[in-house]
Amino acid sequence: MNAADVFTTLDTELKPDPSRTVIRPFSFGYPAAFAGDNPPRPEVVVDRVQALDPAMRARMRELLMVSMGERHHNVERVLRRRFEEVRGDIGDGTFDDDEQLLIGAYFSQEYAFESAALFNPSVVALTEEEPSQPGAVRFILSLRGIGEGHISSITFRTGEWVPARDGQADRLVIDPPSQEAVPPRIDRQDDGWVRLVCEDSEDVSETIIFPILPSQRQGVEDLRLVNFTDHDGVRSIIGTYTAYDGKDARQEMLRGVDLRTVEMRPLTGAMTGYKGMALFPRRIDGRFVMLGRQDNENIWLLRSDDLYTWETGTPIMAPKYSWEFVQLGNCGSPIEIDEGWLVFTHGVGMVRGYCVGACLLDRDDPSKVLMRTPSPLLFPSAEQRGGYVPNVTYSCGGMLHGRRILLPYAIGDEYSAFAVGEVDDILSVMVPA
Repeated sequence: MNAADVFTTLDTELKPDPSRTVIRPFSFGYPAAFAGDNPPRPEVVVDRVQALDPAMRARMRELLMVSMGERHHNVERVLRRRFEEVRGDIGDGTFDDDEQLLIGAYFSQEYAFESAALFNPSVVALTEEEPSQPGAVRFILSLRGIGEGHISSITFRTGEWVPARDGQADRLVIDPPSQEAVPPRIDRQDDGWVRLVCEDSEDVSETIIFPILPSQRQGVEDLRLVNFTDHDGVRSIIGTYTAYDGKDARQEMLRGVDLRTVEMRPLTGAMTGYKGMALFPRRIDGRFVMLGRQDNENIWLLRSDDLYTWETGTPIMAPKYSWEFVQLGNCGSPIEIDEGWLVFTHGVGMVRGYCVGACLLDRDDPSKVLMRTPSPLLFPSAEQRGGYVPNVTYSCGGMLHGRRILLPYAIGDEYSAFAVGEVDDILSVMVPA
């Protein structure tokens, strides 16, 4: 079998939808050269609101509630919460009900979080959810959306996969996303976590993780999900992602993906100021283990006694073949199979083209690379070379069910597609490392 024949692409595609929006904070001020000669600009805007005739304020509120209420849950509660967030920045004074709501609206914006791109997907099984038929599996899918200002957010989908068997083809169903999206309420914890609470989410597709910390100002990127089982048997969905402030990138961690609550915290240590870290689904020899690409060239193996601190690592796999001469990295978390750890990789070659390959690591000592693919498994086709970023095929993680793989992947940093294949076929096109 040729490497290009290992995966079969499915008809399902997920494309950006500019109609999906979320209400997010909006702030404004004067340029530095003018700030000293004027009262704070937020106070100026609030004074203008309070100078309106009460009948005009009531009419504005009515129009606001009608237009925004058609697209968002509990708009009034969201805007009141925003008013409370800016209350300390708008000067002393008393504000009636209409004023509070309007001020909350002036300090908010409707943001189309996936207007430009919906890509770099990752998928894990929802083991607690019952599928619709025997042999199927429910899953949660994370995707990176890009909106105005090239700012990245994370959005979610759920679905069901029925792997091919008995002559029947694979069947993949992505649940339709809600047209609503819910902004998170920030609840800072004493243990270093920041809890994002979306009380109004009625579906996981309504929960949007957009930048809320200074480290994330320009984006929350490339969430790599994993079903992690700790040594005490406790299972949880954990994800690592890149926080980007416009200058520096760092790794942060997410846990507790559910309908209404997501928790995140930064990772610390010398290995965490880079992109692409992915957690193994269990400890090895009592230690946590990750893959990364700390030098932007090789795949690294990292070990730690502390899930949140990563100080040391070692490169274990370097570019070898022409399609990976520039860079080699992991796509997502390793997948445990009988033969070892199956890792999907990305390689960067000519004209900054990204392709997807794979390797196999030793199960007991994952620093040992046993086999790897000399040719890519997925790569930009003639029809897929355009896009938001041309010549890119990329994934943030696949899912195993039986001996069959579901691999979601991005095309041109613009939209997402899906491929399926057999573990045995992937191994058959590998060669000794």
